Amino acid sequence: MNRRLYGTLPDGRPVHEYTLDNGRGLTLRAIEYGGIITELNVPDAKGQGANVILGFATLDDYVARNDPYFGALVGRYANRIANGRFTLDGEPYLLAQNDGPNSLHGGPRGFSRRLWTVDAANDTELRLSLVSEDGDEHFPGRLEVKVRYALTAEQAFVIDYEARADAPTPINLTHHNYFNLRGSGSALDHELTLACSRFLTTGPGLIPNGIAAVPGTPFDFRGPQRIGARICEGDAQLLAAHGYDHCFILDAADAQRPMPCATLRDPASGRTMDVLTTEPAVQFYSGNFLDGSLRGSGGQAYRQGDGVCLETQHYPDSPNHPEYPSTVLRPGETYKSTTVHRFRTT
Repeated sequence: MNRRLYGTLPDGRPVHEYTLDNGRGLTLRAIEYGGIITELNVPDAKGQGANVILGFATLDDYVARNDPYFGALVGRYANRIANGRFTLDGEPYLLAQNDGPNSLHGGPRGFSRRLWTVDAANDTELRLSLVSEDGDEHFPGRLEVKVRYALTAEQAFVIDYEARADAPTPINLTHHNYFNLRGSGSALDHELTLACSRFLTTGPGLIPNGIAAVPGTPFDFRGPQRIGARICEGDAQLLAAHGYDHCFILDAADAQRPMPCATLRDPASGRTMDVLTTEPAVQFYSGNFLDGSLRGSGGQAYRQGDGVCLETQHYPDSPNHPEYPSTVLRPGETYKSTTVHRFRTT
């Protein structure tokens, strides 16, 4: 296991970077700040490795970022909660609002901006933990979170989440990697398959307002589709989101066993990533708000579509939708979730 000093936070706390290596060309680098994965190197069809996620060059860049959430752990509630408000057991709550009137990814000081504790690390595994105190970003209850990053001999990157709370609270954890399996250029030429026949439509502020079937729409990824092929169509949902930024509902979900969720393939490099998850949905985001103002670790300017996110999670705004699968964690219960990213070449 390789550990090095990555940088120092403005308050003087040191941040270290840990390197995991499965011995077969799959390597991962992650830092304690935000649990951010700074690099994920994957071999192509010729055995040549490349970093397949977007990221910055320094800790200062991550701290000062304009919230693209590159490579970060996201919580206490991933995605959006409308107007930053919800009612739980008859008690109203007003959260920190950081996306217009809405709460996004846990608020302005969500888990992506916290210094996580490293509990254990070796060549192929990193265990992180975080305590979110009662009232953190106005969420109720003290929440203890554990996350495990692991690389397997089968060329998989696994994320395990676990959490417990001392009072009822909504929780929705995810990871916010931006993938580009070519390692550079645009990811809009990647082919995407989603095991999803339905998606959540959205209204103002990208808050869900209904469920729609994908057949006959640009949201039909049940078979491989080039991401950029239909992104410029005049579909009202695409226009409102400036591309894809929608929650897709898995056709087959199992909270106990990771189920097929998505396949992302880059024809040029031959790299293919299969995603399996215990979550009921995946937020597909096509990097719509990358506008060239942010520069990556290699100095390149990131533009729309240079990376795409496949954020496995529960539905956005679930605390305000009793018809959605519940995201409430109660005392005595344990929140558990697993997402597997399995790499292969074709």
